[in-house]
Amino acid sequence: MVQSGSSLAAGEIQVEYSDLKQSGPNMSTHPASSALTDAAIAPLVAALPAANSAIVEALAPSGVLRAGINLSNFLLVTARSETGSPIGVSPDIASALAQKLAVPAEHVSFASPGQVADAVGEAWDIGNIGAEPARAEHIAFTSAYCEIESTCLVPAGSAIRSFADVDKPGVRIATKHRAAYTLWLERNLKHAELVQVESIDASYEAFVEQRLEVLAGLRPRLLDDAENLAGSHILEDKFASVQQAIGTPRDRPADGIDYLRAFVAAAIENGLVGALIDYHQVQGKLSVAPVQRA
Repeated sequence: MVQSGSSLAAGEIQVEYSDLKQSGPNMSTHPASSALTDAAIAPLVAALPAANSAIVEALAPSGVLRAGINLSNFLLVTARSETGSPIGVSPDIASALAQKLAVPAEHVSFASPGQVADAVGEAWDIGNIGAEPARAEHIAFTSAYCEIESTCLVPAGSAIRSFADVDKPGVRIATKHRAAYTLWLERNLKHAELVQVESIDASYEAFVEQRLEVLAGLRPRLLDDAENLAGSHILEDKFASVQQAIGTPRDRPADGIDYLRAFVAAAIENGLVGALIDYHQVQGKLSVAPVQRA
């Protein structure tokens, strides 16, 4: 169960990307009611590195930090408020960053990480998505602030016992199009065939209805899927960890990405990321990433 209330603090704005594409931003402010006002979390945000004017200009040149939020990651966005505002670790990380920049935060919601990546330089100043080489041509990423294991589910009677058995001729893998773990599979598989669909739910449906050999996904979701499919089992090993990071357009001044990297390292070290994971009750599903410094 998720803590109730809006994830937007005072001065924050919520806008759907479809609004931007169709009729201009549909923005409104919301009263303070987020994890960042929690007595245990607020001091951790206050202790994060201060930002100078050059950093603010690089990350929020309009005076508002527009944060691209991927709604399809059910561990990082665990709920929506009555007004549609995203609630979870990802929007709270963006809001904490906006506090350090001393500017309002605008959460720009996207249905998938691919849509976030496509909108680089257009709709957001920072994007909270998986750091993948396929996205890094136009997006400069921090190191990960949290990680999620990616693995596979196989049906009853399958001879597949580890990921080493997956990449074989004749093996078909249901997976979500442009998910970070799918991008990893595209780069690394040599023989298995990917059957890509537009949503996580659709990947499960394709796996069952087409009698595919493997379903790829995030381990926490696959645990739920396995409960609904008698005799199926999840491979013990992982093939990758999805590295959830903060990105910013690569053509922005270097002050921005340099600060973001220091911000992420500090948020891991001082316990903010872990505190947000606990607050949104996704512990054991999301893991705090190890600190990486340049």
